[in-house]
Amino acid sequence: TLGTQTDYRDGEAQTDPYSPEYVVHNGSVPEILTLAILTWGRGLPAGQAEMEIIDRIREKRAWAAALPPMDSPSNIAKRLKMMEAMERKEWAYREEEIDKLQKVQLEVFKKLLQRREENQNDLDVMRLHNQWQNHQKAKEEKIKKIQRDCALMLRKLIAKSKNLMGKLERRDIIKEYNDFSSQTYAPLSRIGFFPDNSSDYYAVKNFYLNTFAGLCELEKSVPDSVSQLKIKAPKPKCTITKTGYIKKSGRLDAVLAQVHQ
Repeated sequence: TLGTQTDYRDGEAQTDPYSPEYVVHNGSVPEILTLAILTWGRGLPAGQAEMEIIDRIREKRAWAAALPPMDSPSNIAKRLKMMEAMERKEWAYREEEIDKLQKVQLEVFKKLLQRREENQNDLDVMRLHNQWQNHQKAKEEKIKKIQRDCALMLRKLIAKSKNLMGKLERRDIIKEYNDFSSQTYAPLSRIGFFPDNSSDYYAVKNFYLNTFAGLCELEKSVPDSVSQLKIKAPKPKCTITKTGYIKKSGRLDAVLAQVHQ
């Protein structure tokens, strides 16, 4: 009972199957020892490929048992012929295995290429979609601009059509002063108003500023305290007390003076 496992176990805690100790008698070769290369997770539990390996091992053992002894030239020749036939059979089996591996690799490569093409197609579709969205936004903005320009031109045409024959209209002073683009605020020179002609109207003309005599008289009227400035030198701050103690506010100045020296 110590060498067996219970059927009632946790799958997560399951380890490799237990292999009890065994003793091989002299002169006997158990068939199971020929499968020592197969372990749990690497060939076990046995599948179709492992069953083919077991059948080939059995066939090879039967072939080795059927080899004639090397006691006569005819038996030696027959033995060599059987060994050459087995060698050809082994090479043919090996070539077949290589062909199977190549087919499996080709299938894997095809799947990888197909997956890469699908990913590339997805990227291309996404890129085209983004470009189409950008073109659609630009198109919508251009259409909106054309619509705004069209509305503006229509309003201008409607305003012009109201006074198509150039009829005289009564002046609306409130409307003119309410509109900052009217003739009141921004008169046009083509209707006879030239704002640059009266540019000197607001220029300051003063006797005391434009003539030398006026400047001299202005200078005499200015008191001496304006022309002759008197600056008093600031008194140095007393940071040292009578006892020679340096105040807290003057410690930094004392350290800087010491470093400068």
